Amino acid sequence: MHQSAKLAALIALAGTLCAGSAQADITIGVTLPLTGPASGLGIPVKNGIALWPQSIAGEKLNVIVLDDATDPTAGVKNARRFISEDKVDLIVGSAATPVAVAMIDVAAEGQTLQFAVSPAVVPEGRDAWTYRIAHSTAVMAHAIVEHMKKQGVKSVGFLGYGDAYGEAWLKDFSAKAQAAGIKLLAVERFQRADTSVTAQALKLVSASPDAMLVVASGSGAAMPHRALVERGYKGKIYQTHSAASRDLMRVGGKDVEGAFVVSGPATVAEQLPDGNPSKKPALQFVTEYEKAYGAGSRNQFAAHAYDIRLVLETIVPAALKKAKPGTKEFRAALKDALEAAGPIAVSQGVLDYSPKDHWGFTPETGVILKVVNGDWKLEN
Repeated sequence: MHQSAKLAALIALAGTLCAGSAQADITIGVTLPLTGPASGLGIPVKNGIALWPQSIAGEKLNVIVLDDATDPTAGVKNARRFISEDKVDLIVGSAATPVAVAMIDVAAEGQTLQFAVSPAVVPEGRDAWTYRIAHSTAVMAHAIVEHMKKQGVKSVGFLGYGDAYGEAWLKDFSAKAQAAGIKLLAVERFQRADTSVTAQALKLVSASPDAMLVVASGSGAAMPHRALVERGYKGKIYQTHSAASRDLMRVGGKDVEGAFVVSGPATVAEQLPDGNPSKKPALQFVTEYEKAYGAGSRNQFAAHAYDIRLVLETIVPAALKKAKPGTKEFRAALKDALEAAGPIAVSQGVLDYSPKDHWGFTPETGVILKVVNGDWKLEN
């Protein structure tokens, strides 16, 4: 009830700001899973957005935050409202992949820039107005496979969500593993709302792979991990970037000790080498976020919110030279500016969008973390 009251107050405040705003104000519609299975991803993004400046390039920001409850239907409804009623200049969301995917067609129809805070995969060309601020599964799979090669892994078992996020990981990881000579021995799926994966874990453990890849998110990533450990699995267990939050350790406890988790650089800002282009923005993100929310509160998704801000600070001044906010021309100018910006160093890597690349991050972006004594240790 307390969380709902806070959310209602935030939405009411955003609505009031929007209603009283001048035509030139920049309006941003944000839809996130603040409730439901992916709430552990959405809430940090909301917290990060709350730290955005009140204006960019002299233009006031009006931010409208809505809950999509990890439901694609709700996400589509929110996106349609943003475009038809709120007349937003851009959309942020969702942090849940199935929801972000469902919103892509709405963004294209409304010719409104969408920053997907998840690796939303759709056929080429359908994402004309959608750009990912989250790392692609291909970029993160590259880092995992490279680490597996160093560890001498020859075979893998896959335990992942049976949805868009899980299938994207299965496709990209399988291709890279095969190219590296790593055999995928068994594949098991489960749903985000499942509370047990005992049957799947038993089948995977009996296949005896050198390593397991768990594809899940937030606190939900701990349950399948623990299931493998409880069924006696002794090999290496890898987790994806959606699990790179302290929820994994909070819920998983000693069972996730030694886990390898792929992540963007911001999670371990202080451990990055000085030559890493993300070190400065990552340290700035950590300082600002943990001042507001406490030591150790940093995570992947809060960093994505910070990185959207950095991107906006780069592209908004360029777009304002062509048109005023609240117009179709300004929305198009934002898109053009994003594709022409060139490399932008952010806390989670280096983004370089183009008309053909709406993912941005380069293959070297991902880092591998190891859970050591309940904390992150940079592996590479």
